[in-house]
Amino acid sequence: MATTRPWPGSNWSEAARGHLESADADAGGNPAVTLFDPPAGEPTPLDPALIVRVRATVAYHGGGFRGFAAQPGQRTVSGALAEALQRVLRRPVEITCAGRTDAGVHAWGQVISFDAPAEPGGEALDLNAVKRAVNKQLKAEVVIRDIAEAPADFDARRSATGRRYRYTILNQAEPDPFLASTTWHVEAPLDLRAMQLACDPLIGEHDFSSFCRKPPVPDPVMVRRVRHADWGRFGADGELFRFEVEASAFCHQMVRSIVGTMVDVGTGKKKAGELAWILRAGDRSLTSGPAPPHGLCLWEVSY
Repeated sequence: MATTRPWPGSNWSEAARGHLESADADAGGNPAVTLFDPPAGEPTPLDPALIVRVRATVAYHGGGFRGFAAQPGQRTVSGALAEALQRVLRRPVEITCAGRTDAGVHAWGQVISFDAPAEPGGEALDLNAVKRAVNKQLKAEVVIRDIAEAPADFDARRSATGRRYRYTILNQAEPDPFLASTTWHVEAPLDLRAMQLACDPLIGEHDFSSFCRKPPVPDPVMVRRVRHADWGRFGADGELFRFEVEASAFCHQMVRSIVGTMVDVGTGKKKAGELAWILRAGDRSLTSGPAPPHGLCLWEVSY
């Protein structure tokens, strides 16, 4: 059981506690499924509420969103999740994520944390009901894969020790309509061995300024520790190229810039040995343009 703490300025009644309902109770298909509906009539005196820290693993298709982080007037993954959770929990929800993915980027293993009201008396909140209700609202576009109570000091971003991304390329003459939204179609034949060799200089701790988009406020620290970087080939005819990279953290557009440069290595426009001096130069103009966002997926977060 996670440590519970008073919910600031919030109370709820015995009648509301008795009105817990699952996602399946909404036979009319109304997306505003809630777990804690207010009781009818005059409110009764309320007991102090408790809150628990919740950890959830989330998958989403990023095509319909302007990235994960909330932005005024934009549809974002965080905004959609927060709205769904608020309807379920009847409380404002502030979400922390392990990695802020860009517009169009997908996730299979994004991790979020947030606070939710526990049942009075410290009893466990029915998180499976929360999961079902949220997934029913968001359909297959955003899915909570698993959910559990976490220690009170757990933070999806600050507690993470590593992130792993996957980038997938469809390397064949014709595009595939069923893979078009999750892979980058590259028609020119790619040299897998050359791209694998280009991974070697990335391993270890380096200043990745060459591969990172400069933030609006200058950040002199672009040092990241890469633990794993490699290309593999999959598919019935070897038509899928997949880049996997794991690091302590990533800066903005780092993976996409690396992939874009490595594709030029794969097509012969650059040599694998150039990656080392491009990395040391700290000059973004030496890299190729970033790969499209829709081929990128936040695959896993480690703690």
